[in-house]
Amino acid sequence: MQTYSYSQGIYPYLPVFYVIWSDDLLSASEIAVVKKAIAADPGLSHEERNRLLGWLDRDSPPDAEEFRHWNHLIVRSGVTYREDADYPLSEFAAAFAESQAPGGSPHPVLRDIEVNLGIQPNHYRHLFGQNAVPVAVASEFQGEVLAEMGLRPHYPDYLTCREFLQAPVFEQHLERDKEAHRQRVLQQLKRLAAEGYGALAYPPEYGGKNDMPAYATLFENLMFIDGSLCVKFGVQFGLFGGSIQKLGTKRHWEAYLKDAGTAKLLGCFAMTETRHGSNVRGIRTTATYVKESDELVVHTPGPDDNKEYIGNALHAQMATVFAQLIVDGENQGVHAVLVPMRDGSGELLPGIRVEDNGYKMGLNGVDNGKIWFNQVRVPRGNLLDRYGSITESGSYHSDIKNPNKRFFTMLGTLVGGRICVARGALAGARFGLSIAVRYALRRRQFNDAARVQEDLIMDYPSHQVRLLPAVASSYVYQAALTRLLKSYDGADGTDTRQLEAGVAGLKALVTEFADRTLQECREACGGKGYLLENRIGQLKNDVDIFTTFEGDNTVLLQLAAKSRLTDFRAEFNSDDFFGVLRLLGTQIGKRLSAINPAYTNKTDREHLYNPAFHLHALTYRTDRLTYTLALRIRDYIKKGVPAYQAFLKVQTHLLALGRAYAALLAFELFLEHTEDLSDDPHADLIRKLGTLHALSEIRADAAWYLEQGYIGKRKSKAIRSRVERLCTELRPHARALVDGFGIPPTRLSEVPIADQSGSL
Repeated sequence: MQTYSYSQGIYPYLPVFYVIWSDDLLSASEIAVVKKAIAADPGLSHEERNRLLGWLDRDSPPDAEEFRHWNHLIVRSGVTYREDADYPLSEFAAAFAESQAPGGSPHPVLRDIEVNLGIQPNHYRHLFGQNAVPVAVASEFQGEVLAEMGLRPHYPDYLTCREFLQAPVFEQHLERDKEAHRQRVLQQLKRLAAEGYGALAYPPEYGGKNDMPAYATLFENLMFIDGSLCVKFGVQFGLFGGSIQKLGTKRHWEAYLKDAGTAKLLGCFAMTETRHGSNVRGIRTTATYVKESDELVVHTPGPDDNKEYIGNALHAQMATVFAQLIVDGENQGVHAVLVPMRDGSGELLPGIRVEDNGYKMGLNGVDNGKIWFNQVRVPRGNLLDRYGSITESGSYHSDIKNPNKRFFTMLGTLVGGRICVARGALAGARFGLSIAVRYALRRRQFNDAARVQEDLIMDYPSHQVRLLPAVASSYVYQAALTRLLKSYDGADGTDTRQLEAGVAGLKALVTEFADRTLQECREACGGKGYLLENRIGQLKNDVDIFTTFEGDNTVLLQLAAKSRLTDFRAEFNSDDFFGVLRLLGTQIGKRLSAINPAYTNKTDREHLYNPAFHLHALTYRTDRLTYTLALRIRDYIKKGVPAYQAFLKVQTHLLALGRAYAALLAFELFLEHTEDLSDDPHADLIRKLGTLHALSEIRADAAWYLEQGYIGKRKSKAIRSRVERLCTELRPHARALVDGFGIPPTRLSEVPIADQSGSL
């Protein structure tokens, strides 16, 4: 048998070479990394350096016998390989070298090799055999504490509500017959209303608590019972009741708000039309004032001008109808009018036609329908006139003279609905993640043949990477939406356009995230995830529409992007458009100087885990996209292209900016949230989740960052490595993290499925 001897400088490298040659796939880029490190190592002699370089020849690799000798030395050394160390391989190599040849000089470049090769500690656990100490799977963190931290100050109310929702009427069933499903959801809605939950956001004199955050918390938690109940709850109390509260005045509140909150008056929110969809300003339904009778005549002018996809349409007794208000032959723009739809026996009133939208992909417990109005007359007082009224003399009056500002102010009062939609979608994603993570902590598959018991699929790095970044993002988005709702709740309502833009961007970002996450959860559960009884399939179908209603995401992202360009201080076709772009370009251009190469290639752990780096990266992307978008639009307009056409030419750029802006806003709000946390170790865990989210966000757009020169290839690889490493670090806490979503355990059991007749 051949004998091998090594000098003192060689020993620290043996574990590294043992790892990099273990798969016989050493690439040219990996060879370059190791060669660079060896050349920069001051502790190596000339002979040692040449010997190490010789082991990097792919045509003449270390022979099998020497490779086995390396394994023998490593096992016999008794040195422990700890996955939870900051730099596991480097620290192991240093300790191994000391065990073989005590008193050797340090080799600082080993850490560079580990970082730049993207070596993951859990990928090579098997190579170190009995020397490897597995990461503990027990977590010192408690899901209940995480849930309480996320729901402050509403956690006590949440616990009370959670107990109430254990009532038999809220038992879980998956109904396949839409009529039975709708009746079940209607009864659940009325039960919630009877307990005062529907009126939570209304003033106390109308049965409420003036607590919009509590209402939103309940709204999202209804997703854990049934997405249809969540949506119908939002339509009745948020959209219909909310429109009366936000767009009406005291006489409307006294006449309708209390009954809306108790569900004695069922209503719907009739804004969207078949022909115009998201273009609210272009809707064609009219409300024409007739001075002689002091009435408004509500009318659908064409067959495709009907209200479309209106929730509660088949149960509603009244509708908040958005229409073009015509006074003295002049169109005063879109206003809301209360229109009775049914009499006391539930029959449609004259001039009103309703058609069922029928079966949908999901949410079949919501009675969506189409509504037409044929010369329907209502009193002048039915106009919700907080921002625009018709005087007793029959003339139009508004304290907001600018029609555009009036329109945005009116819609701005309703953005709370978009926040709730985002929170509802996020609740669906968290529900799916809870199911998928719990499944991964029970399901076993494959092993290394030396073990009797198969491995948990949650212990596979690929499974960790597909689920844990989404868990982290769900914590970030939850914190962001909570703080955004707080800002909305505290707004004075005079001009919320900038707030609306932020809400629009986050609604789009979060609902897209929820859609993707539920698909990942389904796949992560294999065939089990495809079974209806396991809920993920139904969740996918229910949450899918969240990307569309309360504003189509493509439209909302453009709205968010346009707000970045003008800050809503100038119209896009105004005379000052060039001035706005020049000012914007000057301000941002100063902040977009060339990135320092040292920063571009900085890869140490402290830097990559620093929230200041994450914030800088997300801010740079948003600013850069804003600046280049402004320049493109300016160039088109200089060539004589009309402003509207110029925006069409840069539409994909707008979408990229909208997403970047929303991602930045979410992370900024999350950082504000972490500043308010205590020094409890659970707070450190939440901050680590923020790190994983931010690095995952940067990694997902690595191509853009590389194109801009913001990061180099070494840093890109290091970020990818750190994402995987963070997932490994968070693996022991996976169960605690999903418990922290606060989902009642009873909601996570398999759900009985009713047949077409509604019977179980």
